[in-house]
Amino acid sequence: MYPLWLALDMAKKYRFVELSHSLNNDSPFWSGIPEGSVELSKTCFDWGNPMLECLIQTFKFPGQFGTHIDFPGHFIKGAALSEKYDVNDLIFPLCVIDITDKVAKDPEYAVQVEDIKEYEKKYGQIPDGAFVALRTDWYKNWPDMEKLSGAAPDGSEHFPGWSLDALKYIFETRNAAANGHETLDTDASKEAAKAGDLACERYVLAQNKLQVEVLCNLDKVAPAGAILIVSYPRIEGATGLPARVWALTE
Repeated sequence: MYPLWLALDMAKKYRFVELSHSLNNDSPFWSGIPEGSVELSKTCFDWGNPMLECLIQTFKFPGQFGTHIDFPGHFIKGAALSEKYDVNDLIFPLCVIDITDKVAKDPEYAVQVEDIKEYEKKYGQIPDGAFVALRTDWYKNWPDMEKLSGAAPDGSEHFPGWSLDALKYIFETRNAAANGHETLDTDASKEAAKAGDLACERYVLAQNKLQVEVLCNLDKVAPAGAILIVSYPRIEGATGLPARVWALTE
């Protein structure tokens, strides 16, 4: 038996967990994206065509749609876009920081450095090149856009996320390769309001790091010891793309 085939047999003894949402024409997207930007599975070559009996479809969507990966050029002019990343850049040791108990008390909770240090006391130091995912269980609001946004009657938004200090810790102290979260934005809503900008997202991309937004099922993955894989269409010049993301977990 060949070594990689043996490794695959071993891998199949673990669980594969889907971490990306399924998408359709009714899936939510950021309100700043113009209406009509999503048109999935439109038939452009139908059954019964005498040229060839087959079905072909077209797909129209914004790069930041559903579970998606963001590249540095999304927020940083002249920075790396999709074509700069190789398949070797898209597999990571996965660390899942669980703040669900704090989010239950404060829907706008921003993860703190102390939360990450508490995680490290339990599971060990975040390794170089890790993907650090923030578990809030916010994915359970999908596909209700009002719930995802934490929309209040006055139009304000309230949802959890990252703090700038926590991101600096995972990238500058621990040398993570990427971060992810279940919410629509990197920044906890109160952090964005305080900065008047998506300062946390801007920081991540300015470090030439990757992020994946709108993840799901992080509650089904081991907090430490899992492997995360990200895939996306190989389209050049993209600031972001819908992604298929999954974990191999104990």
